[in-house]
Amino acid sequence: MVLGCGKLVSTVAGLWFLGSNSAVSAAGRRPCLCIVRSIQSNTWWDEHLSEENKQFLKQLTSEEYSAQIESKLCPLKDEPWPLHPWKPGSRRVGIIAIKMGMMPLWTKSGVKHAVTILQVQSCHVIKYKPKEDYNGKTAALVVGGRNVSPFHRSESMLEFYRDAGVPPKQKISVFTVSDNAILKPGTPLYAAHFRPGQYVDVTAKTIGKGFQGVVKRWGFKGQPASHGQTKTHRRPGAISTAGLARVWPGKKMPGRMGNIYRTSIGLKVWRVNTKFNIIYVNGSVPGHTNCLVKVRDSNLPAYQEQSKNLPFPTFFADGDEELPEDLYDDEIFQFNESSVTYS
Repeated sequence: MVLGCGKLVSTVAGLWFLGSNSAVSAAGRRPCLCIVRSIQSNTWWDEHLSEENKQFLKQLTSEEYSAQIESKLCPLKDEPWPLHPWKPGSRRVGIIAIKMGMMPLWTKSGVKHAVTILQVQSCHVIKYKPKEDYNGKTAALVVGGRNVSPFHRSESMLEFYRDAGVPPKQKISVFTVSDNAILKPGTPLYAAHFRPGQYVDVTAKTIGKGFQGVVKRWGFKGQPASHGQTKTHRRPGAISTAGLARVWPGKKMPGRMGNIYRTSIGLKVWRVNTKFNIIYVNGSVPGHTNCLVKVRDSNLPAYQEQSKNLPFPTFFADGDEELPEDLYDDEIFQFNESSVTYS
């Protein structure tokens, strides 16, 4: 018998003999027989629970999460970290939001803009990584978004969230920040972190299209429909290797399309709803509806100085700043205003 990793192990395929003949004869012992088989028992967390117990555990977990979130609503009053003013070159943390869909907005001049609705749900700072522990150049903050059930998370991941005092999250991301923009773990992040008129970069995983040809994947024109063409209408044709017996790296050919991370840069924020934590950004963003996206201040050089007019390092709900329910850009037309005026 052999015990490995706390389990009894035996073979299904056959028997193995350990030791060599020379070693056995030298020691004067007979060969040792070892039988090994892997035994695993995986059960669901609710497999042996009654329906009443399952509902009780879910309700208890929900109440515990609510208490954790309520305790984090006032980070400035509970042993706050020192806050530093903005200076040139400062970089704030980003947030994780949910793509809810798209809708139109109109400017005061009558121009229609398609905007994407991003909602921030239970977004918290989970961990602070100093530059010595990250890459030696900049500090980083680990941010998590959208609460999920703890019954399908490993114990090591649950311990990671317990250290921050927040519920388990569906998605976590790392944002590099400057030394004067660090936040205490457990600090909640809101949609008011961004303001109308600023520009943001949105990163998400694109919709997977599967294995596609060159016409759909790369926009090839294709070959003629007639004039001697036989079953080559949507094929790529010659791949132009210039006489070499290999394919050039990066050649546009059929393959898997989508399901990769892409970033839409320089999207303007038209509107922010502080009651439901919704951000209205210009244009489309990658990903399907109800997917999680990363939103951060734009990294384009033209918008580097915009952070000096933004809440730094973030917006605190228990701070001195009081905001209305809706924040609009100056160019946005609000339907509670008159559209025609007479002089």
